[in-house]
Amino acid sequence: MTRRNEIPIALWKRIEPLIPQVKPSPKGGRPRVSDQQALNGIVYVLRTGIAWEDLPLELGDGSGMTCWR
Repeated sequence: MTRRNEIPIALWKRIEPLIPQVKPSPKGGRPRVSDQQALNGIVYVLRTGIAWEDLPLELGDGSGMTCWR
């Protein structure tokens, strides 16, 4: 069961194959947020009109200011 702010699982299963796979950087770096979690955050910002820094922690990785970079 999805929460109100998440895209439905059936829709995610249709979108997921369209997202390119990213190879991990050999230099390391910041842990990636799942593609599904990132898409949920993007859709939430677009639907509500909030600023990126106001993105709730459960919809992002806790760093709303850098989500757009």
